[in-house]
Amino acid sequence: MTTPAPPTPEPVRIGIVSISDRASSGVYEDKGLPALQEWLSRALKNPITFDARLIPDEQARISETLIKLVDAGCSLVLTTGGTGPALRDVTPEATLAVAHKDMPGFGEQMRQISLAFVPTAILSRQVAVIRDRCLIINLPGQPKAIAETLEGLKNPDGSQKINGIFAAVPYCIDLIGGPYLETHDDVCKGFRPKSAVRPAR
Repeated sequence: MTTPAPPTPEPVRIGIVSISDRASSGVYEDKGLPALQEWLSRALKNPITFDARLIPDEQARISETLIKLVDAGCSLVLTTGGTGPALRDVTPEATLAVAHKDMPGFGEQMRQISLAFVPTAILSRQVAVIRDRCLIINLPGQPKAIAETLEGLKNPDGSQKINGIFAAVPYCIDLIGGPYLETHDDVCKGFRPKSAVRPAR
């Protein structure tokens, strides 16, 4: 008698948005979208449909893009860029403008992680919000910082020193009615209470 194959992880639609005047106008190559796609593809077991956008630092355009991605069925939207104190940095304002719920813990943890590397992390203004059944998170602009904040910090022996923010993402998406995200633990181990864990696939 053959053992049935384990069920395939649920598919998920993820919006990835790079926000930059210069990259969107072709002055230099965008590195944010490839970094987001590469990291998510390594971290998640789920089949992913990416919905990618490269847009300028314009508040109304950012808000409009986020709304469209949520309406298109994205369960998670990650943005990169536009979160500093410069005059053109308006990503947090645009994100908060479309929020149904604010999730301040994500921004607090990102700054805590980044402070281990640079004192200017206190200038970062990343926020996270929920709109309908979608979690929207603003990430830093540099690919290295994106990976650091998502994964967290590890000790020399490979054990986790500071949790990255993505550890909380799967359970958050559970709570808002999204798909069950499954992570590759060697990249970033998602945490759920025992009562919320489904049988291993």
